[in-house]
Amino acid sequence: MVAVKGRDTVPERLLRSALHRAGFRFRLNAPLPGKPDLTFRKYRATVFVHGCFWHMHDCPRFRQPGGENAGFWREKLARNAGRDSAVTHALFSSGWRQLVVWECALIGPGRLDLSEIVMKTAAWLTSAAKSGEIAGEFG
Repeated sequence: MVAVKGRDTVPERLLRSALHRAGFRFRLNAPLPGKPDLTFRKYRATVFVHGCFWHMHDCPRFRQPGGENAGFWREKLARNAGRDSAVTHALFSSGWRQLVVWECALIGPGRLDLSEIVMKTAAWLTSAAKSGEIAGEFG
């Protein structure tokens, strides 16, 4: 668990770099509910880069842990999901929008092209959508 980082992960750095090259300016880890990875004040929008395992994404990168510690992991991951819901509600009630970019969209076999992720993010930022999600392609 010591090796698990909460910020500056590889997927997060990939997205930050690509968005910055595309001309988007943002703030890192702003003091908002959930400490969003990226905050775009101009668009009143936040972007979270979620790890598929830690946030129980329905993709091949997530498998429910088994073994004798399975109960511990079920509870831990359920608490994460509950916290995600509370953060989303807090952001929406304070007037912020939220985009979730999943780890599987940025790395691994189902990943999308980085330029496609930047285009989708840009389209969402300039839209009026309150929430959005970008995930990898499987199937």
